[in-house]
Amino acid sequence: MRKIARERAAFTRRALLIGGGQAAVFGGIAARLYNLQITQHSKYALLAEHNSISERLVAPERGLITDRFGAIVAGNQQHWRALFLQAMAPEPQLVLENFFKLVSIPPEEQTRIAQDVQSRPRYIPVLLKDYLDWPDMAAIEINTPNLPGVMVEVGASRVYPLGPGLAHAVGYVARPSQSEARADTVLALPGMRVGRTGVEDYQDESLRGVPGFVQTETNVHGEVVREVAHDPGTPGQTVTLAIDAGLQQLAVQGLGDNAGAVVMLDATNGEVLAMASAPSFDPSLFDKGVPADVWDGWMKDPKHPLQNKATSGLFAPGSTFKPTVALAAMKAGVLDEHTILTCPGFFKLGDHVFWCDNHTAHGSITVTTALQVSCDVFFYQVALRVGIDKIADMATTMGLGVDLQADMPNVATGLVPTLDWAKSRGIHWVQGSTVVQGIGQGYTQLTPLALATMIARIATGTAVGPHIARRVGGVLQDGSDPNDWPDLGVDDRHLAIIRQGLFEVVNTPNGTGYGARLTLPNVQMAGKTGTAQTHDNTAAEKQQGFNDMTMAWEQRPNALFVAYAPFDNPRYAVAVVIEHGNYGAQSAAPIAHDLMTYALTNDPAGRDAPLTGPAQSGTQALPVSSGA
Repeated sequence: MRKIARERAAFTRRALLIGGGQAAVFGGIAARLYNLQITQHSKYALLAEHNSISERLVAPERGLITDRFGAIVAGNQQHWRALFLQAMAPEPQLVLENFFKLVSIPPEEQTRIAQDVQSRPRYIPVLLKDYLDWPDMAAIEINTPNLPGVMVEVGASRVYPLGPGLAHAVGYVARPSQSEARADTVLALPGMRVGRTGVEDYQDESLRGVPGFVQTETNVHGEVVREVAHDPGTPGQTVTLAIDAGLQQLAVQGLGDNAGAVVMLDATNGEVLAMASAPSFDPSLFDKGVPADVWDGWMKDPKHPLQNKATSGLFAPGSTFKPTVALAAMKAGVLDEHTILTCPGFFKLGDHVFWCDNHTAHGSITVTTALQVSCDVFFYQVALRVGIDKIADMATTMGLGVDLQADMPNVATGLVPTLDWAKSRGIHWVQGSTVVQGIGQGYTQLTPLALATMIARIATGTAVGPHIARRVGGVLQDGSDPNDWPDLGVDDRHLAIIRQGLFEVVNTPNGTGYGARLTLPNVQMAGKTGTAQTHDNTAAEKQQGFNDMTMAWEQRPNALFVAYAPFDNPRYAVAVVIEHGNYGAQSAAPIAHDLMTYALTNDPAGRDAPLTGPAQSGTQALPVSSGA
């Protein structure tokens, strides 16, 4: 019995020791679990989430820009790019050093990257390099363990299928500046672009879209394991222009190597059907960055290829201004269809002689004949009768020298002077100043867009205004209906007289624009030629019988032509300006003839694309297959 009692006591002690040890072990585990799950729960929960799931914003696809029939004139093309997300990198500076050893990055880009890393939130990716090639992608892939936070993904660049042919009207995009990115976090996203000129600029907010996001799972080394969720965001809206790409290309061909501009409008509602400015440029270069030598070439070009001459080029209108002067005189009661004035080939005011074009004596003529043969002396006298202020008032009515409220950026208002304007600038206004304004010379400066607006208003008798966007996001824009525009407020009888004169310009043998008459059956065009001096010929030159054609290019007169058709039911209006093209009838009118023939034959203003339009995605496929 004693033996049994001793064995039981030994067993009890061993059991207590083992049990105590187990209790200590499990107690320690429990205490550790309590510390991890209760005491330090917040800390480790945050670390666990940081180490496993990362979320970042992604730029949306920029909206398309199409012509009125759905042809894409500004779209997107895919390419590969490298990004860096600081939130996934324990040592960002070390990662960047490793990346720069693998991929060639210019010093100025390295500076830009360093600034972006310092200034942007850690959850906003920083663009390391756009347009990666295969060697770059392979180097990044192989060295992934040394590049936590670096990722290769698909980006999009802006492409312009018509290239220079529509560069000024559509505009271009570029990367946001540092200040823009700081002011708007969304603009800091890689791939975001900001419209700088043209429709890209004016419709920028509609084209941008709404950012999406990407959630990825990463391991403890910052390497992406898998994509958890992906929302591409909302693409920008499609902007459908009133432009007809075919008509636009014809306008570009017509300008050729000349410097100048063409604007064609739907005369009934002011929609811009074509807008060309020459010379032009490749707008896609701005998305990637313009090479220094190309930029220097643009800056040194005397024909100023970056300027949209259609909207911001200012030109003396020459004789194309005469219809406005005549309307002002008729409104003032100093001119009517029966008024006869005599042109002996010159007009003497004091001791100064103002000559008619080519010193031609037109004799005693009425206003319709004066328009037909473009008699300067007739309009010298009319200008003096009506006065500069009343001329300016009518110019305002015709859309000249005023803000046209066009849906385009940087549209110049131009200038039609008044006595108050002259006084405010210390200009001593004399009768001779008014005389030259009567033929569109002197201080008067107008854009081709304004001249197209003027002739459209004369043709229709309504106060139409130019606008280039037809639909935004499928919604028809205000002004597209001819009924949206009010009556011009000009006497119909006065307009009829002017229209008759413009008809005779083009359709009678004595008319200065007879060579541009249409050959379409039963359709006539009305118009006005113009020649505007850019060089003040000296007395010596005049005595020597100077010839404009022998002068240096930059000293030759500008050539202009404005027109509308059909005469009896106006639908199309056009303005052409050829810088230093000498005579409107020779260089500008033929372009208008071809454009009007195309428009009347194809009737783009009378047709429209289906409301569904093209597919929203205008992104072209990757130039290389997926491999990163």
